[in-house]
Amino acid sequence: MGRTEENKHQIVAELKQTLSESQLAFVIDYKGMTVAEITDLRQRLRPTGTVCKVTKNTLMAKAVEGNDHWQPITEFLKGSSAFILVKEDVSGAIKAYQDFQKVAKKTELRGAVMEGRALNEAQVKAIGDLPSKEQLMAQIAGAINSLATKIAVSINEVPASLARGIRAISEKEEGNTESDVAA
Repeated sequence: MGRTEENKHQIVAELKQTLSESQLAFVIDYKGMTVAEITDLRQRLRPTGTVCKVTKNTLMAKAVEGNDHWQPITEFLKGSSAFILVKEDVSGAIKAYQDFQKVAKKTELRGAVMEGRALNEAQVKAIGDLPSKEQLMAQIAGAINSLATKIAVSINEVPASLARGIRAISEKEEGNTESDVAA
């Protein structure tokens, strides 16, 4: 086995490993992008737990061979391909790519794969429009705090309500006692 053949096997193994840790993979056409632009894209994606791999389509095809989860990616393998493999924040990664795309205007999203399904650009955009994990956690925390406040107010209201009830009963009984004495 020659040096380049060994290198190809290593690249395929790395792609398989990264795919096994990913939730979403999308393919972009990066034709005409400079090294600086690719570096910029990678830096924008890094905080979302995402990697951008520029590799030959044939190597990606080998990496997904026999893997039903990622097999649909083969329909997007043509021309100059870069693969954006999202491990953590799917929505954040899509937003980071879209922000880059607005500035660079050179890339084209061919499609994506998530949970064994091929997605078109509109579907990827719809996923990108979903709240991020942090936003969802903040919304849930807000809802929990609101519910906890309501429960606390209700619990605090119980003794006051109970006290009013006892007072009303005692006043009623006092009224009954006075009417018994008068009779």
